[in-house]
Amino acid sequence: MTELQMGLIGLGSVAVIGVFAYNQWQESRHRKLAESLLKPAHDDVLLGTESKRATQVAPPVERNEPEIGVGQLSVDQHSRLEPGSAEVDNAAPPVADNTLTEPAIEMASVETTAPAPVSCDQEESAFPAVDLPPELLDQRIEFIVAMELVDPIAVPQILRSQREVLQRLGKPVHWAGFNEQTREWVRLQADSNFEVRRLRVGLQLANRLGPVSDADLVVFTGAMQALGEELMAVADMPSIRVRDQAAEIDRFSAEVDLEIGLNLVSKSSPFAGTKIRALAEAAGMVLGSDGLFTRYDDGGRALFYLQNFESTLFSPESIRTMSTHGLTFLLDVPRVKQGVHVFTQMLELARRFAESLHATLVDDNRQPLTEAQLEHIRREFIAKPQAKMAAYSLPAGSAQALRLFS
Repeated sequence: MTELQMGLIGLGSVAVIGVFAYNQWQESRHRKLAESLLKPAHDDVLLGTESKRATQVAPPVERNEPEIGVGQLSVDQHSRLEPGSAEVDNAAPPVADNTLTEPAIEMASVETTAPAPVSCDQEESAFPAVDLPPELLDQRIEFIVAMELVDPIAVPQILRSQREVLQRLGKPVHWAGFNEQTREWVRLQADSNFEVRRLRVGLQLANRLGPVSDADLVVFTGAMQALGEELMAVADMPSIRVRDQAAEIDRFSAEVDLEIGLNLVSKSSPFAGTKIRALAEAAGMVLGSDGLFTRYDDGGRALFYLQNFESTLFSPESIRTMSTHGLTFLLDVPRVKQGVHVFTQMLELARRFAESLHATLVDDNRQPLTEAQLEHIRREFIAKPQAKMAAYSLPAGSAQALRLFS
């Protein structure tokens, strides 16, 4: 055996040992990272060293939503506000002046007694995502994992990799990749027909069902490690206090999560379903599979809704023969841009319906609404919450708001 052959064998042995050592280091690194993500940032001062949190990220946030008059109606975990009949001066709720502080970043290798204020930018990592538009993924509302692939891989293959595991999560997962042809970050879809080298995956930290659970965090981090191994890439995970960040964004969303309802009730005979449909379609509203008529803007974004005041949902089949004694127009405040303007449009349409159907626009006590009450709604329950969202750089109707308030 020649010296050249002996040298090549030696180099091959060193390479094998190096790859094995690297894989062991990566496995140890991600195990420690997963443990640090779920490690409590500090002891519960009320409960001592033992925490009562099990699978829930944070104790349920009591949503002290403002009241109008004497009544509210809860819809899909967020507050539906219907105009009340009480005096508007007594109906004004306290409005919190404090703004949401940004979540602190905690380095896995550094212990601190108190988190220091940081900027909105996510902690710089081996694969920084500073060029990623927040409309696609926002570090305040998503836990973002960055991957840089050695070779480009087709999007459908990437999305299929951990699909079955990620479908078990209680929170949405959003995918973004850098399109080398268009030189821009785009949302990845099952029908995307290009390859990517730069990949970002975000687990949503909260929605209208509450903050993300510990179990979901464990499943997600494990799936991302497995995905990185399959794609021959390192899954770079930010060292942040996920529990605190999820609870914080959930508290913020609870403060501005309002839905305004305007009721129409019959003065005498019930409304025929065929006439309701004719009026709604004439106003540009579309009946959807959710049982609601929806008014969209020119960009296809929902502005407001019309639903049956009674329990029966609208459908193409039932509306031909049904009748009802009431209708409700709905405005989802955090999901609509220029909420005051949209509310005015909805109010004008509700009044046209009332005239055509011989109905009355009423509050939740079935008392006619006054102009003072309507102005109070515009100011306190639409303008102020949307201003608070804008101050947090998460404006109503933005892509981030649509994800958070879902």
